[in-house]
Amino acid sequence: MMKKHILYTIIVTLIFSFLALTKEENKSIYTVTYNEDTVSTVLAFEHSEQEEISQIPFAGNSFVGFKEAVAFKESQGRYSVVNRLGYLGKYQFGKSTLKRFKIYDTHKFLNTPELQEDAFIALCSLNKWILRRDIKRSVGRRMNGVKITESGILAAAHLAGAGNVKKFLRTGGNYAFEDANGTTIKHYMKKFSGYNTSNIRAIKKPVIGEMI
Repeated sequence: MMKKHILYTIIVTLIFSFLALTKEENKSIYTVTYNEDTVSTVLAFEHSEQEEISQIPFAGNSFVGFKEAVAFKESQGRYSVVNRLGYLGKYQFGKSTLKRFKIYDTHKFLNTPELQEDAFIALCSLNKWILRRDIKRSVGRRMNGVKITESGILAAAHLAGAGNVKKFLRTGGNYAFEDANGTTIKHYMKKFSGYNTSNIRAIKKPVIGEMI
């Protein structure tokens, strides 16, 4: 009788230990989400309140990889984000830039992922046209310790504007610029170098949805 009681106690203890362990492991759940343009690894944390989920893309050095890397740096890839300075969406557009592409309804912009993706491509096309001569002269050179690539130039233009990137390139990398968060052109040039952005056409007046 004593042996049965001991065996029963051991079984119950093991069951409760297993359940406790399972609950602990379920606090972090790895899932993989598949989108039309990218594949993202998502780490979701279990909390009492719903939270935004950060996406860390892995799409190699393709243009998709480029835009998702920029998006993750800007907003962790979240379409609905508005930062403290009023920059909007996945790629953190300013309102003045959106107006350039005839986008005036910021609520619609924040709630339309396709429009945000098209706006990013349009801005890349415009910046590539503005910087076309500088790209031709500068790509492959080293400036201030950074190898200049087309993707680095386009990323830096997204951060600082094409005019400031021109100054950086035409001073051999000695033009100092940083945004409100302290991020520099040099940092973006280095961080986003080596992606394939050859499919982006240089267009003086890009129209949303017609850049590729």
